[in-house]
Parts: sequence; structure tokens; C-alpha cells
Amino acid sequence: MAKKEFMFKGKTLDELKKMSTNEITQLLTARQRRSIKRGFTEQQKTLLKKMSKNKKNIETHCRDMIILPEMVGTIVKVYQGKEFVSLAIEADMIGHYLGEFVLTRKKVAHSAPGIGATRSSASLSVK
Repeated sequence: MAKKEFMFKGKTLDELKKMSTNEITQLLTARQRRSIKRGFTEQQKTLLKKMSKNKKNIETHCRDMIILPEMVGTIVKVYQGKEFVSLAIEADMIGHYLGEFVLTRKKVAHSAPGIGATRSSASLSVK
């Protein structure tokens, strides 16, 4: 069975890469359109410049960068709050933010309460 070709709002990846940024913004949601219309920040501009030069080991704190078609196929290290996490950008990530794929919070896993943790723990037998 043949692999299904990627489509974003009726456009293939090759068509998206040929489009200008203004044409791409018309396909995005209102929040992303507004963000791009206001212009990229200096951090976002330097990130795009590094990606266009195909540099390796790109590290960024810019979690609010919208993933554009020209970024597809690159690997970016996004800051998680403590360390940089590698993120391989794929076609189905277009229109999302970098920070959506690198979570900053861990799952909380509580263990059993310690002695003296609560009033009821005083009645437990200690072995």
C-alpha cells in the first residue's frame, strides 16, 4: 500500500515551500496569522536565518516560533527550562509552535506518605 501524501489545507508540502510567507499565513489560524502579521522578533529572525543556512546543532529558547514549511526536515534543540531537547520537525507540525512539542512540566508521581505527613498517618502501624 502506498504511503499517503501529506496535505495541509489542500496544499502539498512542495506547494507550501514555494508559497510566500503572506500566502502561508492565509492558511493558518487567526492567532498564528496575527503573530506573523505583527512581524518576527529578533530571536525568531536569527532562528530562521540559521535554518536557511542549514546549520547543524541549532539551539533556541524561542518556544513561541511558529513552524513554517521551510523548517520541515531540520532538527532543532528547543530549551525546556533546564536543558535543550532535540526536536525533528516534520510536515504535520506546520502551523504549531515549537514549545508545543517540548513539554516543560513532568508527570507528578507521588509515593506513599511519610511518617507524620498527615494527622491520620499517626494511627498507622510502623514496622
